[in-house]
Amino acid sequence: MAFTLKSTARLPGGHQIPLLGLGVYQNYDARTSVLQALEASYRHIDSAQAYRNEEAVGQGIAQSNVKREDIFVTSKVTGRNQGYQSALQSVDKSLEKFGFDYIDLFLIHDPYPGKIKRLETYKALLEARDEGRIRNVGVSNYGIHHLKEITEAGFEPPAVNQIQLHPFCQQREIVDYCQRNGIIVQAYSPLIRAREGMFDHPTITAIANKHGKDNAQVLIRWTLRKGWVTLPKSSDPKRIASNVAVFDFDLDREDMADLDSLDRGDDGSVTWHPVNAP
Repeated sequence: MAFTLKSTARLPGGHQIPLLGLGVYQNYDARTSVLQALEASYRHIDSAQAYRNEEAVGQGIAQSNVKREDIFVTSKVTGRNQGYQSALQSVDKSLEKFGFDYIDLFLIHDPYPGKIKRLETYKALLEARDEGRIRNVGVSNYGIHHLKEITEAGFEPPAVNQIQLHPFCQQREIVDYCQRNGIIVQAYSPLIRAREGMFDHPTITAIANKHGKDNAQVLIRWTLRKGWVTLPKSSDPKRIASNVAVFDFDLDREDMADLDSLDRGDDGSVTWHPVNAP
């Protein structure tokens, strides 16, 4: 399948989202990493209020030689800021920290605050979008029942659902629901957080050796072959560069089938797993 670093997916509103982005979770010196990523030709940065690095991300973009309009930036409303008024205020705070006039994509970070606050927050983000402060509205860590409540309340579906995705946690029912309903799937933790016994699993290692690539590159390529937007996280300059060196090889049907066979369902989760929250 022919992908390049410039490959994008079309969001419902018409904007294009790059298929590969840099995740900056737990990266408090994100300014440096963003500069390195932009130098390596990334054009997509995934941040969040909870990451406490929106300001650093904004500084990195401002200090780069890349135009703001050529970079796709995501943030997320943290749980404590959910609710109609607090969500609206938090969008303004995020804009101030980034130093931006707009944010490309704003997500509800998780469903834990409950249905009432989830829907209030979603309404607030749609209003912020209509006012031009954000360009696209989505969700993160949403299960099917969370997604259904949005449309059942009379709102349009989210543009994106960002969930944990890697060979050991494939969340197939959620992915299928999203794809059938025009919701773009984003994969976070695609590198399995380098979990011992999983990241270095013999199946992954064998495929990497077959293609002359490393395990991280195989995992990233797998998510791209699935048609997902993928968000590998790193603060290591060498890893930031190598994680985009995934467009000069492909995985064949046997490779994909072998990786697909590693799925452990919820038991394969390597981080929080809010998709089952009530």
